[in-house]
Amino acid sequence: MGLPTHTAQNGNGSVDTGNARLKELGYKQELKRDLSVFSNFAFSFSIISVLTGITTLYNTGLNFGGPVSLQYGWFIAGGFTMIVGLSMAEICSSYPTSGGLYYWSAKLAGPNWAPFASWITGWFNIVGQWAVTTSIDFSLAGLIQVIILLSTGGKNGGGYEASKYVVIAIHGGILLLHAALNSLPISVLSFFGQLAAAWNLVGVLVLMILIPLVATERASAKFVFTHFNTDNEDGINSKAYIFVLGLLMSQYTLTGYDASAHMTEETKNADMNGPKGIISAIGISVIFGWLYILGITFAVTNISSLLSDDNDAGGYAIAEIFYQAFKGRYGNGVGGIICLGVVAVAIFFCGMSSVTSNSRMVYAFSRDGAMPLSSLWHKVNNQEVPMNAVWLSAIISFCMALTYLGSEVAFQAMVSIATIGLYIAYALPIFFRVTLARKSFIPGPFNLGRYGVLVGWIAVLWVATISILFSLPVAYPITNETLNYTPVAVGGLLIITISSWILWARHWFKGPVTNVES
Repeated sequence: MGLPTHTAQNGNGSVDTGNARLKELGYKQELKRDLSVFSNFAFSFSIISVLTGITTLYNTGLNFGGPVSLQYGWFIAGGFTMIVGLSMAEICSSYPTSGGLYYWSAKLAGPNWAPFASWITGWFNIVGQWAVTTSIDFSLAGLIQVIILLSTGGKNGGGYEASKYVVIAIHGGILLLHAALNSLPISVLSFFGQLAAAWNLVGVLVLMILIPLVATERASAKFVFTHFNTDNEDGINSKAYIFVLGLLMSQYTLTGYDASAHMTEETKNADMNGPKGIISAIGISVIFGWLYILGITFAVTNISSLLSDDNDAGGYAIAEIFYQAFKGRYGNGVGGIICLGVVAVAIFFCGMSSVTSNSRMVYAFSRDGAMPLSSLWHKVNNQEVPMNAVWLSAIISFCMALTYLGSEVAFQAMVSIATIGLYIAYALPIFFRVTLARKSFIPGPFNLGRYGVLVGWIAVLWVATISILFSLPVAYPITNETLNYTPVAVGGLLIITISSWILWARHWFKGPVTNVES
């Protein structure tokens, strides 16, 4: 099956290349194309949100390897994430549609495999995105609970500790706000996206300087760059094993940049600006993420104390660092609580942008008839917003979080799909690009030239590697409570996806469906 060539912009610049390419691919322009390259970048950057991922999982990095794992693990994960991003950007340039990954898989797998490739990629992508939103907003609910705890005296001062039902209620309220905001026109969301990007950039710079500056005790440079923590109390002694587990913080943080692809139908000249959004979001996140890790780690002087459930923050390491830094210098931790508020706002923006990306994926997937009640989720209102897709994404994310009420283990299994499930969806179209479409792939204006296949294979192998590593046990001896349920969750999703294909979808789903005349 031949792939169409790209329409170039005409001499007077009146033709938007992304719009022209979308028509070539067989789709009407139904969403408002109003985003600049910076706005596209801002959505991905605010979903990656280093303030969100690092703050949420700093405990994991401290526990498994400490400063060495935090510093060097970040650059390892960042380097390979950039390689994955470069491969995705090259494909995005050729196929700038809201469907993103699943559309790419369909086109790259060839006509015989297109429906199945599209089906499995699409469902891993969409469920992974819902899990990301669940995880982001749940982490915000948890941080709000810690802020309330510290504001009322801390754990050692009789502070209020919210029950899991209160945390779920907060989580539901956050999702409600995110759905409401995402019901607004894309021009408003673009403003919030740019504000979110600025908030993350300025927030990192302020916190990385302020926290170690305020702290009365600071770590030495030798500790920050060379100390390896093996005291994890999880029965794991191998340094290599510990370091690998510490990578989880970095790799979890560096996800969600597929948002730039899902926003391409609303981005001007998307065949160039979509790829730019992906690459710049990853690159700037790696730099600013390291600065944040560096600044905070200089305020770490006692790892075991920070990880203890008996500290004022209830074991939330970064909250304890902020709180104690100000309490040690000024006699109270109010300044630390305000700093946590800065992080909370960043997480709020992160969740908002995640729902935006979710809804565009739902819109595109249902446009091609892949979801139950597709005609309902594909509708856009008079402001060109896929309102139904927005609210569906919020409701499903809330339902996924309800597993926390039954079992924390089940909830962790659910959100594990956010990292591994999403990266599998990233890797599938890249795999098809370097195998089935190796000779037939027609690159867009952004391409890797002769290095495209090599970079693609490295990306695929990295995803395969982390999928295995993050399925390893994280504590010994292995019990029902310590078992890593990631392979169960991801394997379950794979079984459901393939079974639904064999028993049901293969009879009617034909992959992406054009909605314009040839």
